[in-house]
Amino acid sequence: MLTRTDAKARGLADLPPVESDSLLKLIALANADPRPDKIDVGVGVFRDAVGNTPILKVMKEAEQRLVDTQESKSYLGSAGDKRFAELLRPILLGEHAEDERIAGLQTPGGCGALRLGFELIATANPGARVLVGTPTWPNHPPIIGAVRLEQVDYPYYEIGQGAIRFEDMLEALARGEPGDVALLHGCCHNPTGADLNPVQWAEVADVCRERGLIPLVDIAYQGFGQGLDEDAAGLRGILSQCDEVIVAQSCDKNFSVYRDRVGCLFVKTGSATATAAAMGHVFQRAREMWSMPPDHGAAAARIILDDPELRARWLVELTGMRDRINAVRQRIASADPRLAFIGRQYGMFSMLPLSVEQVLKLREDHGIYMADSGRFNVVGLGDHEIDRFIAAVVGALDA
Repeated sequence: MLTRTDAKARGLADLPPVESDSLLKLIALANADPRPDKIDVGVGVFRDAVGNTPILKVMKEAEQRLVDTQESKSYLGSAGDKRFAELLRPILLGEHAEDERIAGLQTPGGCGALRLGFELIATANPGARVLVGTPTWPNHPPIIGAVRLEQVDYPYYEIGQGAIRFEDMLEALARGEPGDVALLHGCCHNPTGADLNPVQWAEVADVCRERGLIPLVDIAYQGFGQGLDEDAAGLRGILSQCDEVIVAQSCDKNFSVYRDRVGCLFVKTGSATATAAAMGHVFQRAREMWSMPPDHGAAAARIILDDPELRARWLVELTGMRDRINAVRQRIASADPRLAFIGRQYGMFSMLPLSVEQVLKLREDHGIYMADSGRFNVVGLGDHEIDRFIAAVVGALDA
């Protein structure tokens, strides 16, 4: 038995080392490479034709308005900017925006929303399992593990074929027990770019309803795939079919405010009363973790969404980012039949059919940095780098 004396003998110096997150390690490696023509397609940020991650022009104007009109930086409370969350409802929830069974609050980015959503699940049902299609975003498993929920993996994607293993997905969800969680990517799947089509979304919604699963939809790239409404269609179908749904949403990408950490968590239950009770727990967990979310990015986004002229300009800039993503996809896809699947996918990420050894050789010989899995950021490239990137990848495939 551990005695109090033994416990006192263990301090911070006795902590075991932590293995660095693979993507953060990749960013550090790329930053340390002195080659001026290195290409970093590992970091998940949008880049324009010249390779920059721009601040949207409409965001600059909104921030200036915020500077000119903000009269206080006093506390807002655990809900953050309530008007910001309210204005997001029709954009994200569509026809469900007025549903009183759905409540939301601002969070520190999509990560904050995910952690808060899983905290709620763990509070309600510590024995819940989380059904996760693989591969998935590398930060999903640590967040699930942090709240001590069991993760059950199933194959979602066939690397090399560019295809969703949909039957395997349905079989895995059909084995779920009531109260288990189905973790779903709302659109622009990270890391594969392979999204469910409308028919598949409908089948997933049916299985979740029939099995009593709780869908937790991570939607971090709305507007980067086919359009705001198109990208949210799967989520809205889930909301139509299921009484209990959790939505982790991020504005970091579609407002290009990565470092400002702007997100929302939305919770739906079977009644407004039950949702109010659930949100009490949500607010308690938020209080324990960050007390109140950062204000600046959400306030600026709220200014944009609350002004019809600024909102229209935001939609134009968002369309421009989406058009660039899709144009680069088509350019890469047309270069070689083995890359054609990239043109059928959506969002910033795809997975190249490369071995770890081939990825490392691209890094060593060409200064091209991507995850060991072959996951790369389609718009991590400036226009002047695309041909060189394609040539190097095709060369690796031919080797």
